[in-house]
Amino acid sequence: MKLKSLRTVKIRKGMRVLLRADFNVAVEGGRIRDDWRMTRTIPTIARLLRQGARLVVLSHLGRPEGKRVASASLAPVARHLSELLRTPVAFSRDCVGPAAARIVAALGPGQVALLENLRFHTEEEKNGAAFSKALAAHGDLFVNDAFSASHRAHASIIGIPRHLPSVAGLLLEEEVEQLSVLLGKPKRPFVVLMGGAKIDTKIGVMKALLAHCDRMFVGGALSVTLLAATGKPSGKTKPSRAELAVAKRLVRNRKLRLPLDVVVASGPNGQPHVRAVDEIGARETVYDIGPQTIRAFAAGIRAAKTVVWNGPMGLFEKKPFSHGTLALGRFVAVRSGGRAYGVVGGGETIEALHRTKMAEHVDWVSTGGGAMLEFLEKKTLPGLKPLRKA
Repeated sequence: MKLKSLRTVKIRKGMRVLLRADFNVAVEGGRIRDDWRMTRTIPTIARLLRQGARLVVLSHLGRPEGKRVASASLAPVARHLSELLRTPVAFSRDCVGPAAARIVAALGPGQVALLENLRFHTEEEKNGAAFSKALAAHGDLFVNDAFSASHRAHASIIGIPRHLPSVAGLLLEEEVEQLSVLLGKPKRPFVVLMGGAKIDTKIGVMKALLAHCDRMFVGGALSVTLLAATGKPSGKTKPSRAELAVAKRLVRNRKLRLPLDVVVASGPNGQPHVRAVDEIGARETVYDIGPQTIRAFAAGIRAAKTVVWNGPMGLFEKKPFSHGTLALGRFVAVRSGGRAYGVVGGGETIEALHRTKMAEHVDWVSTGGGAMLEFLEKKTLPGLKPLRKA
C-alpha cells in the first residue's frame, strides 16, 4: 500500500501542522507508567519541529465516554512529552473552542502544544462533522501517526482529512511497510503464534493468516474453545454454541496446532497443576500452556523464517501462570534479528515481551493491537484510506 508521506512534504516555517498521535498510555498518580508508545512518535515530532512547524498534537486517553474525567486528562502526558523532547509543551484544557484556539495562535515556529483528550467530546467517536471541522481549523496540514487508532472511524482519524491535506507520519508509514511484508511474500516457514481470550475477536485474522502461514500455534483461553470443539474437556470455561460452531470450522485446518498439555487451577490464586488436554477437571480453569506444549511450539518457532506473535498463552500477570507466555516470548526474540523476521503486536503481548527484557531483538514491535489484526485481515484500515496515493 502506497501512502502520501510526511517525508515528501515541504514544511514551511510557521506552518500549522495538526498531528494525530496515540498517547493512550498508563497514568498512575499523575505519572506515566510506560512511555513506550509515546517514544515511538518522537521521530515524527522532532522532524516537524526541526522544520519549523507550529505543531498541534491530538490524542485520546482511556474511555471517558464524552465526560471530563480527571484521571483521563492529558495534562500528565504533556509534562512527560516536554521531558522527552527537552522543550516546553503548551497544554490546552480543551481540544476545540476559544481556549484551544488561543494556545494554537500563540505557538511560534518550532513550538508544540498538546490539546486535551479528544474523547472528552462524544463527537470524537461519532465522527461528528462539526467537531471534525473544528479540529481541522487548528492546522494547515494533517499528519496521522496513530496507526494503533487508525482502525477507528473517529473524527480525528477520518473526519479531519476531509478538511485538510493529509499525510502519513513516520511511525504509521513504517507500521504499514513492516506489516505489509507479511501480506506479500514472507520468508518460509511462516509461523503464527496466536493467544488471547475470545475467539470472536480473532476469527477474521486467524482465517486470513491461515491462508498465508505454514503453521499456527494457538494458546491462551482461545485454545480452550478450539480444544472443546475437538471434544476435549474445557473445565469451568464454557464456550457458547456460537463460539463452538466457529471453532469447529477452524479446527479442520491442518495448519492449526493446539496445546498438548496445560496448566490448570481452581482459580487464579489456586495451586497450579499440569494436565494433559484430555484430563482437564470439571472444576479447573486453564491458565497457561504446559511444558510439553512449550517444547512443541518452540520447535516450530526455531524452524521459522517469519514469526508473528499476538496474544498471551495464559494469565501471565500471575507468576505461576507466566511460564508459557514468557518462554515463547524469549524464543520469538531469539529467533528474530537475522535468523527470522519477527513481528509482535498487541498490548498484553508487548507487556509480556518487555518482561523478557528482549524486545530489542524483535524486528518489529507494532504499536497496534486491534489495528494490527484488522490490517492483517483486511489489508487496510479506515484511517489509511484518506492517506492513499491517488
